Parts: sequence; structure tokens; C-alpha cells
Amino acid sequence: MPSLKDLRTRITSVKSTQRITSAMKMVAAAKLRRAQDQAIAARPYAERMERMLGSLAGGVSGEGGPKLLSGTGEDNVHLLVVMTTDRGLCGGFNGSIMRGIRSMVREHEGQGKTVKLFGVGRKGNAIMRREYPDKLVEALEEIAKPAPTFAGADMIASKISEMFDNGDFDCCTIIYNKFISALTQDVTPQQLIPFAVSDVAEEEGASGGATASYEYEPDEEEILADLLPRNLSVQVFRAMLETFASEQGARMTAMDSASRNAGDMIDKLTLTYNRARQAGITKELIEIISGAEAL
Repeated sequence: MPSLKDLRTRITSVKSTQRITSAMKMVAAAKLRRAQDQAIAARPYAERMERMLGSLAGGVSGEGGPKLLSGTGEDNVHLLVVMTTDRGLCGGFNGSIMRGIRSMVREHEGQGKTVKLFGVGRKGNAIMRREYPDKLVEALEEIAKPAPTFAGADMIASKISEMFDNGDFDCCTIIYNKFISALTQDVTPQQLIPFAVSDVAEEEGASGGATASYEYEPDEEEILADLLPRNLSVQVFRAMLETFASEQGARMTAMDSASRNAGDMIDKLTLTYNRARQAGITKELIEIISGAEAL
């Protein structure tokens, strides 16, 4: 059984840990509010841009349209853009993303396709370097520090566009955690290249709204050539905002759980300490009484 000194040292150590986790919980909660507002505010713009591009793309033939819309005509090489965090202590946030990546890699390779990985975030990059060193073609870190910016998203989108122009892949999908609540994040894959016109059309049909007819000046192809690269940056920025908000929610929840566990451990250690101390006092009293009776 540990000595009283060891128990006191352990209790002091756990209390220090509890203070740290409580402070991290409060910092994450403060960041979460603003991150959540930014993520929710970015959704309507990103969704509306997708719908507008889907409407534009409906009037353009697949062969003559911009390359970001029509793609390469093949489906052999897939680039997966993986959004993870640069910091840890956020529960199973990064683990859920990596489970989704492993599943997608197995699925694509099972169909005979080639998979390449584009990592954004130190935690995910470390796992991919260990598990998929031959598939990781790009690894960016500290892009969203201290918070996501459109300049960072535009830089990522430029790298993706450059790789696409060089013929490094046929299809590109971004995978990120969509913010639902502080307790819930949903792993979400979104196809970036080629632009998924069919998915947008299905969403328009499901909404039940009337489809308006527009005339564009200049023509659809010129507008798409300008807006498709911009849409790529917007969708990457949206994924970064969703990831950042989800990270803060996951960290707040994890630190709250850690603080509670530390409190439970302190209670158990204190009870053990008091019992050991009481047993020691009782033993000393017995020895004193026994000695007095012996005299």
C-alpha cells in the first residue's frame, strides 16, 4: 500500500491536472462560441454558391465546359484532402476522421483505383506518414493557427488546382468533421473536383422550390471559368471553419470529461488517504495502550 506521503503527492498532482483541464475547457468554450457562429454563417454562402454553379453548369456541355467542371474524363486517381487538427487533447476527433480515411482508401483500392492523400493538420499528417507514407503527397501544418483564414484556404485550393492542372489526379474529395453540436461532429466527404452537378440538382429537387430560368451575361462558360476556382476556395474555407468549430467542441467535451474524472480520482485517493491515516493512528494508539498495560 502506498505511504501517506505518496498519497498526498498523488492527490496534489491530480489536483494540478484538474486545474489545467478546467482551464482548457473554459478556453475551448470561449473559442467555440465564435467558431460556431463563423461556421454557421459560412454555410448559406457556400451552399448558395454550389446551387448557383449547378444552375450554370446545367446549360454547359460536359465536353466543352471548364476542366474543373468536366474533369479529366477518367476516374482512376483520387486525391483525398484530409482536414485534421494541429493540436491534440480533443478526444476522438482525429480518430474518427482517420477511420473514415481508412475506409475510403480500402474502398477505392478495392475498385482498383489509385489513392493520394493531401493532409492539412499535424495530427492527421503524423498518422498518415506512419500508415500511408507512399500515398501522402502533401502535408500542411499550422494553416489554421490561431484561426482559419480565407487566405489559408485559398492557398490550399491553389495547390489542389496546380496538382489538377499537372494531371496528378482525376477526382478530389475533401473530408472534414461537420459541426453539429459540442457533443457531435459528423465526418463529411465532399467532392471538389470535378464539380458534382448531379448532387446539387438532387438537392434542388428535394427542396421542392420552383426552378427559375436565367439569362447570363457573359455566357455560362466564362462565368464558370471564373467562379469554379473561387468556389474551390470557398468550399475549402467552409471545411476549415467546420473543422475548427468541431475541434473546439470536441476539446471542450474532452476536457470536461477529464476534469470530472480527475475529481472522481481525487475523491478516491482522499478516501484511501484518510483510511490509511486512520489505520496508522489506530495502530499507534494500540501500541501505546499495549505498552502502558505491560508496565
